[in-house]
Amino acid sequence: MPPKLDEKRAQFVLTKIDQILDWEKQTEHERDTRFVELGRYLCEVRAGQYWRCQNLSSFDDYLARKFPESRRKAYYLMSIHEQLPKQARKELKQVGWWKAAGLAKVARREGERFKSADWLHKAQTMPRREFEDEVEKYLTGNSEPSELIYFKVYRSQLPVIEQALEIAARMLGSDKSRGYCLEMICADFLAGVNVGADPDNKAA
Repeated sequence: MPPKLDEKRAQFVLTKIDQILDWEKQTEHERDTRFVELGRYLCEVRAGQYWRCQNLSSFDDYLARKFPESRRKAYYLMSIHEQLPKQARKELKQVGWWKAAGLAKVARREGERFKSADWLHKAQTMPRREFEDEVEKYLTGNSEPSELIYFKVYRSQLPVIEQALEIAARMLGSDKSRGYCLEMICADFLAGVNVGADPDNKAA
């Protein structure tokens, strides 16, 4: 059974989310400093099904409207609220949401054994790339050197790419990196290709 809808509270939370998103667009030099608050409100929207106040059919429809470029960030923000202890969340403004998402992955793996002080110190003192490698090494046990790959995609292509990566992450495990998910998507594509055939030869 769906929860009883508290319309007054729902409107308050939905308005708060809109205000934070608008504020982020207008305050470039302080972007993403309210991500902990945003993640908390998004979790409440999902739990209370507040999206029904806007005549939407699902929480995913709500996220598609509020995060049109990528719903991935919204889910990261929610995992930060759900996985990290309250005391740790108070200090996350100093590290930014991307590093906080890495902390949430470690916290999900560690559970009650999560050493928040140690990992917060790493997040605060390490450059972003180095911290990402540290999280990746912890989660996968893989210390293989990594490379950053840059290429341009059009905005119209992003939904397909994001959906493929999200589905791969669900199948492979949410603790897997996006690079690993992309590798598996490419491997699956190659497995379906007849490498012995001439790609220029089309069947009549």
